[in-house]
Amino acid sequence: MEQLRDASEKVEKSIDSYARHFKPYFPVVARSLLVSTFIEDSIRIIVQWSNQLFYLKVYRGFPTGINHLFLLYNIIVMLVCSWLSISKKYTEYAVAGLFSIVIGQSFAYGLIFDFSFFMRSLSVIGGLLILLAESLLSKRRDMFAGIPNISEADRTKYVLLGGRILLVFLFFSFLFSGEMNFFRIVVVVIGGFSCILVALGFKAKYSAMILIAILSIFNLLVNNWWSIDTNNSQRDFVKYDFFQTLSIMGGFLLLVNVGPGSFSVDEKKKDY
Repeated sequence: MEQLRDASEKVEKSIDSYARHFKPYFPVVARSLLVSTFIEDSIRIIVQWSNQLFYLKVYRGFPTGINHLFLLYNIIVMLVCSWLSISKKYTEYAVAGLFSIVIGQSFAYGLIFDFSFFMRSLSVIGGLLILLAESLLSKRRDMFAGIPNISEADRTKYVLLGGRILLVFLFFSFLFSGEMNFFRIVVVVIGGFSCILVALGFKAKYSAMILIAILSIFNLLVNNWWSIDTNNSQRDFVKYDFFQTLSIMGGFLLLVNVGPGSFSVDEKKKDY
């Protein structure tokens, strides 16, 4: 048992040493990935403007004019808030704006009861919470020494806990959707175990790295929208799934950078 612990510590030190070279780039890459689904969605609405208006009016019952305002709101908020998120400006407002997009689109397009979409949306919200926690932590570091802010610290740990738990909901869609083959079983077992560790905050950073690797491979192999004919109606759905998965990867990468927070096994171990 002791030898296994020593081997584990050596692996962790090796990973830390390797990751240290890339750590300065983690935040901006993570934030860019996190908002990628919103950027892609805003571009898609602009390109398919007339089709989107028609769908909202005919199939969703939006009155003329309201459908225009709804789409304009989505485009402006997604682009502005994505830029604010990447540049770390007014992050709280950016997160609130993007959160309103996730909720609004779920109801407007009638996808709130679609299980796979619902699980993915929860994971994206989890990523947004991690982004909010990163902003709150940055503010705490910028405060003058000797002036503690207990309420800010408490809020951050709750936000991180909620973000960690919501992030892993993506893997519930793997459990109940698609045909079970050897590849999916391997993903579910390894990914599911890593998700439990992330939710508990035990070896959270390394578990998040494993999930990023799994999602990267899965996204390239399964959500390969570029190989689907442009006239195929499924292309947009697969493309949407691809960018949503990128956003969730961004959430996990932010978790690697920020850490699991004080409501975690990793932090509790430091007290002993």
